[in-house]
Amino acid sequence: MHDDRSLVEARLRRVLDERIRPAVYPESVPLDVAVWHAPGEPVPVGEGLAAEPEPIEVGARWGAPWGTSWFRVTGTVPEAWAGRTVEALLDLGFDENMPGFQCEGLVYRPDGTPVKGLNPRNQWVRIGAPVEGGEEVRLHIEAASNPVILDYHPFLPTQLGDKETAGRAPQYTLTRMDLAVLDETVWELVIDLEVLGELMAELPVDSARRWEILRAVEKALDAIDLQDVNGTAAQARARLETVLSEPAVPSAHRISAVGHAHIDSAWLWPLRETVRKVARTTANMTALLEDEPEFVFAMSQAQQWAWVKEHRPEVWARVKKAVADGRFVPAGGMWVESDTNMPGSEAMARQFVHGKRFFLDEFGIENDEAWLPDTFGFAAGLPQIIKAAGAKWLLTQKISWSRTNKFPHHTFSWEGIDGTRIFTHFPPVDTYNCSMKGSEIAHAARNFKDKGVARHSLAPTGWGDGGGGTTREMVAKAARLRDLEGSATVVWETPAEFFAKAEAEYPNPPVWVGELYLELHRATLTSQAKTKQGNRRSEHLLREAELWAATAAVRTGFPYPYEELDRIWKTVLLHQFHDILPGSSIAWVHREARATYERLATELNGIIDAAQRALAGDGSTPLVFNSAPHTRDGIPAGGARAPVDEGRTTLTRRRDGGHVLDNGLLRIEIDAQGLVVSAYDIEADRETIAPGRAANLLQLHPDFPNMWDAWDVDEFYRNTVTDLTDVDEIAPVGDAVRIVRTFGDSRVTQLLSLAPGERRLLVDTEVDWHETEKFLKLAFPLDVHAERYASETQFGHFHRPTHTNTSWEAAKFEACNHRFVHLEEPGWGVAIVNDSTYGHDVTRTVRTGGDRGTTTTVRVSLLRAPRFPDPETDQGVHRFRHALVPGADIGDAVREGWRINLPERRLTGAGEVAPLVSVDRDAVVVTAVKLADDGSGDVIVRFHEAHGGRARATLTAGFEVADVMTTDLLERPLQDGAVERDGNSVAVRLRPFELVTLRLSRV
Repeated sequence: MHDDRSLVEARLRRVLDERIRPAVYPESVPLDVAVWHAPGEPVPVGEGLAAEPEPIEVGARWGAPWGTSWFRVTGTVPEAWAGRTVEALLDLGFDENMPGFQCEGLVYRPDGTPVKGLNPRNQWVRIGAPVEGGEEVRLHIEAASNPVILDYHPFLPTQLGDKETAGRAPQYTLTRMDLAVLDETVWELVIDLEVLGELMAELPVDSARRWEILRAVEKALDAIDLQDVNGTAAQARARLETVLSEPAVPSAHRISAVGHAHIDSAWLWPLRETVRKVARTTANMTALLEDEPEFVFAMSQAQQWAWVKEHRPEVWARVKKAVADGRFVPAGGMWVESDTNMPGSEAMARQFVHGKRFFLDEFGIENDEAWLPDTFGFAAGLPQIIKAAGAKWLLTQKISWSRTNKFPHHTFSWEGIDGTRIFTHFPPVDTYNCSMKGSEIAHAARNFKDKGVARHSLAPTGWGDGGGGTTREMVAKAARLRDLEGSATVVWETPAEFFAKAEAEYPNPPVWVGELYLELHRATLTSQAKTKQGNRRSEHLLREAELWAATAAVRTGFPYPYEELDRIWKTVLLHQFHDILPGSSIAWVHREARATYERLATELNGIIDAAQRALAGDGSTPLVFNSAPHTRDGIPAGGARAPVDEGRTTLTRRRDGGHVLDNGLLRIEIDAQGLVVSAYDIEADRETIAPGRAANLLQLHPDFPNMWDAWDVDEFYRNTVTDLTDVDEIAPVGDAVRIVRTFGDSRVTQLLSLAPGERRLLVDTEVDWHETEKFLKLAFPLDVHAERYASETQFGHFHRPTHTNTSWEAAKFEACNHRFVHLEEPGWGVAIVNDSTYGHDVTRTVRTGGDRGTTTTVRVSLLRAPRFPDPETDQGVHRFRHALVPGADIGDAVREGWRINLPERRLTGAGEVAPLVSVDRDAVVVTAVKLADDGSGDVIVRFHEAHGGRARATLTAGFEVADVMTTDLLERPLQDGAVERDGNSVAVRLRPFELVTLRLSRV
């Protein structure tokens, strides 16, 4: 037989595009359209419906950036259409390639009842099936003219990312507003031909199945009269029945399709627009669930559910009904799909606490899975947190974006720092926006790495990022793929149904130990410094507020601010979303984030001050409150007492014009350029700084990645570096040294200080930053021979190599830490701690000549200046605090990391304040002291082993204890939660990095 494959395939494409698809709507009449443009921010639905619109014609421009326009469409169904299916086709000016990234709408009936959302892949509204003819049609569209930020030429700087700079030029052209007859037979034929054509293209050319499909398609095309597609579509469909009914082979890969709309809680749109995106999507999905009995839709992010409940009660009622029917599924059990690298221990725990509690309170549903398809890598402490929240599974897709190494598994067991293992799945479809295309389904089957031992994978199906969700076309394709020869099989299932099957068929999956590092988007650890500082400081202010409010409540009857703390926590958790905290959102988002963090800081400082004053009482005794989890300068953790004189620091001049700081523990030499050329540990008789090198060295790199500007830093940035050694001013200021430098259009002012009695050099840095596409680092070259270093993560730390033996190690050229990094040789180490930075790099070189020792350089990342999506990223004044801690073991690193983030607070009062709870071993770190969320007055204490070894300790309550139990993160008792109690004390034994939550009932 002659090979006419290309001929038939080309025929299929043209006939579909030019004849069959246009015949889906064979008849149409125009609707009358009028519009009212809201003058500012979105208005309530009632106001939009009541507004008096003005006529507008199809073809007219509309929609200022970030504006809201209320369209009213009216018309009459022709009598001649009686008995037929009629839909309104409402095209606001859509580009079908940009679902979720441009204008959108929510359709209402005149009484305010929401109908469904409109987006580029979902432009229809059902009027009747069938209609009687003569019906009056009146619909209202709340249309959002969100500008296109990520256009066909991506990553170009734009002022459209903030309503304050976006201007008023109309963004869209009203394209179609019609009533139309839907020919359902032609619509079904389109789906038949798309499924078969897409499947055919994925099959081997020499496979019999491909040729069987080709011949069936050819016969179907022969049956179509191109001048009467509607009259001949049924005949064409009949010629496809046999080839569509051939069952899949028994060994076919099995895909669990989960209806999905990954909605970024903020990204290329502000938070307020996400509220409406969620309403549009959930309205769409509840409507689709009513039409499609097999379809199942899952939505994560409790915050988004809460927005629907608060802002769209009419949609919420439909959502609740669909949840009760088991088909609209709460997923993930987190407040938002957060970043997991940078949130602190308690914040990561509270993501699950608030997320799971919302779904339990609203629906009585307990989530067993964490659902994080788009998060930029996963910290090594996360498995324990997932388990402590009562969950056991994890789904993500983003690791498939890694650029250097291909992850070896799709289904595996992920082991965290404490040994906890979580059953984890990476969908091999490699997208969280699956549309049921044949190429996607075939890729999932081919790509699945666990063939031979497992055959199930999951496909999150629906338009996402900006929302939209699953379409009726996707559901129709899935129906044909349920059991079709040549394809993987597809069935709609909930996440829990998928995981139960996958775990049952694969009881002993391979194990991956440690972080799941994404080899991409590394610059998200640095972009938008003020957003990151706001997060870190909010986390620590919340710790203080809970600690002192709980202490004051137990001791003095201080009213514990349950509602305020709950609201603030949810606000902080929202801003940990994986495009806010990572600094990858538009200017509007980060402008609002800065204002929000400032407002929260004021509120939290007010709670802290009120609680501490209640504890201090009236008096003139100077008191220092210690919020850190370790005794500091004689002040117990969680207590207050009068300060103690710790001695003095001397400051002398060097001959070269520099200065020497000496407090008897450390001697710090600063040269005339303001660089630290010596940090001498007097007791250990050991130099910290590598020979011939200098610390406190600011380094500037060009920073123009190949793509994803705010997200990425590419390794070639290191090829060019400028050491900022020129100094404008160096002078003593009290017992500190002040250094001023200027470069480009920027200015840096530093203060180096060495406090009495402390083994740490404080480096306070203020940068007035006005660079573009530059990367600023602060370097500490250390005389330490270490093959690995410790980096703090949630509830512990883990080690990364300092070498690049393999491509996996080389790919980690920028990594995340929380409060410290630590390097050591046996018996002596160095820590670098920070109060608000995350990104860093560690490199090692062997010195030639001389001692041939090893120089290990730690560099902390301070600032970047990408221009997309916020063209003014990080411009302005920033303040950072770091400390170099020579002679530090891992316990010192932990302690100093807490200390720099929780500065002491001073006020006067009647006398000493004893801790509410205390622990007798530094290795056991208390991360939270609070009252129970249920309002019972019980005290919750959360702690973990922080040094990486086993620990025995005694936790003692400073109040009369009636009972103690071990709980999960949601403060529910565990079955194996018995504890060894002696009066008000509890003996604890912990594994390395083990996390424990205790609930102490008061007498």
